[in-house]
Amino acid sequence: GDHRLVAYLIPTDGSPASDVDRLAAEVRAHAVGLLADYMVPSAFLVIDAFPLTVNGKLDRKALPEPDLAVTAGTGRKPETEREAQLCAVFAEVLGIPEVGVDDNFFELGGHSLLAVTLIERIRTVMGIELPVKALFTSPTVAALARELTSPALVIPPNLIPHGAREITPEMLPLVELSADDVQRIVDRVPGGAANIADIYPLAPLQEGIFFHHVLQAGEGTDAYLLPTVLGFDSREHLDTFTTALQQVVNRHDILRTAIIWQDLPQPVQVVLHEAPIPVTDVVLEPSDTDVPDRLLAACPSVMALDEAPLVRIFVAAEPEDGRWFALLQVHHLIQDHTTLDILMNEVRAFLTGQHQTLPAPLPFRDFVAQARLGASREEHE
Repeated sequence: GDHRLVAYLIPTDGSPASDVDRLAAEVRAHAVGLLADYMVPSAFLVIDAFPLTVNGKLDRKALPEPDLAVTAGTGRKPETEREAQLCAVFAEVLGIPEVGVDDNFFELGGHSLLAVTLIERIRTVMGIELPVKALFTSPTVAALARELTSPALVIPPNLIPHGAREITPEMLPLVELSADDVQRIVDRVPGGAANIADIYPLAPLQEGIFFHHVLQAGEGTDAYLLPTVLGFDSREHLDTFTTALQQVVNRHDILRTAIIWQDLPQPVQVVLHEAPIPVTDVVLEPSDTDVPDRLLAACPSVMALDEAPLVRIFVAAEPEDGRWFALLQVHHLIQDHTTLDILMNEVRAFLTGQHQTLPAPLPFRDFVAQARLGASREEHE
């Protein structure tokens, strides 16, 4: 299912229910004013104490799950056909039964990359183009309905021809780079210009993640490196999974992207035509701890952002029963938990021979163009 960020709050004393509700509202308001949109939790739950395991550690599985839809749709109903269509699209994307015109998309569990899905569904269902930034400035159905009278944003096309032996600044309408800047990028890419599909800047939300990555990289850690441990009954099945994952990477430009910034006026995203996933075998030392925990401990916790794809796999065998484990690391610059679910669903489609039913992938450059051309930097901040 979908994964969302949830904040759990513990009052310092036995506060009455009204104070508890006010606490959650005040912390949410403080977080909204302090954090970027993608970092604001979808829900704020007040609990008496954190559940603990027998070892005294936090028992994450015992934490209560928020019911984000408990108040959705209970307020004002749509009054126009456009509002009714938007309510239906909101509910579909959020995975809840009903949405009212004054319900806030982000307070119901929406986040930055789910916003991209919503904007695409509005385009598909209603035939209307909207910049993603419209949802951040108008997060309710009522407010967004008023935005639909705005003219559509025209996105400049990608001008790099397939197999180009040379790339010039004129081929890059989304970013301002000199010829020397472009050559520095080409020199850093395996295969050179012929392996570059596109170059464009970071979206504003990515800039915040990139900034924190650079700050943390020297400390040997990266909070935005998302690990997932998978188990397989044989190396053959693990290799089959890896092949399917590579096919998914081949489909999506964002999954074939590197971030290059050294000696450039700004960091840029460089999309490659070919970006094979690195697979590294890890030999684990004997231990009483579980293989997944040992695999996590044995693998690096920082990723080089200038080497596409920002996806890598570490594999290890369980000597006792012949099982294999794979640690899949994906950087949050190109993926979050929601799109990780989509990625795994597409892997499943390739494994079961259903990949021909997958929808055409959405160009990430369109999201970048909407985010950057549809709003000033001050509006994003």
